[in-house]
Amino acid sequence: MIGRLRGILIEKQPPQVLIEIGGIGYEVQMPMSCFYELPDVGEEAIIYTHFIVREDAQLLYGFNSVSERALFREVIKANGVGPKMGLGILSGMTASQFVACVEREDISTLIKLPGVGKKTAERLLVEMKDRLKGWGTGDLLTLATDAAPLDHQVIFAEQNAEEEAVSALLALGYKPAQASKAVAQFAKAGMSSEQLIRDALKSMV
Repeated sequence: MIGRLRGILIEKQPPQVLIEIGGIGYEVQMPMSCFYELPDVGEEAIIYTHFIVREDAQLLYGFNSVSERALFREVIKANGVGPKMGLGILSGMTASQFVACVEREDISTLIKLPGVGKKTAERLLVEMKDRLKGWGTGDLLTLATDAAPLDHQVIFAEQNAEEEAVSALLALGYKPAQASKAVAQFAKAGMSSEQLIRDALKSMV
């Protein structure tokens, strides 16, 4: 089991990063709520990981904190929710926002997330209600540590920010037309792909 990585960020192609450790590059998929908080390419990062082995692939999912990883693990235990959907859920909202959503039984917000229909949202609320009791009041989840900083912008070297933003939304489970429309709505000269992804995700939740 690979539970934690510490190394140099080589590439950042949302929602995936490449982190080099001892000459080996690890590809890690991260929810955008965690991606926003990463340092720049070339700097050291610490990522807490969840390792999944399938017949056709070995996948690493990464998080900035143990609490975010713990929530991801609880979410993918829910009936009908896999890692890809879990990634999409925690990209559309922070860990704290998801917990608050469950506590409020806010189905209308959940069904706006990629792949989450009304039945899935209802199952999530029922199954997560008991699992998340006390999570927001202890040291597992806090608004201060889980909220993505609004003023932290990572500038990507890629010139085509719109194309990269659309690709990231597709990887998170959004439909092509939906992703393109959301990105086009906010695209402006000089915007990084991360800024576009952040604005597009906000508009769809």
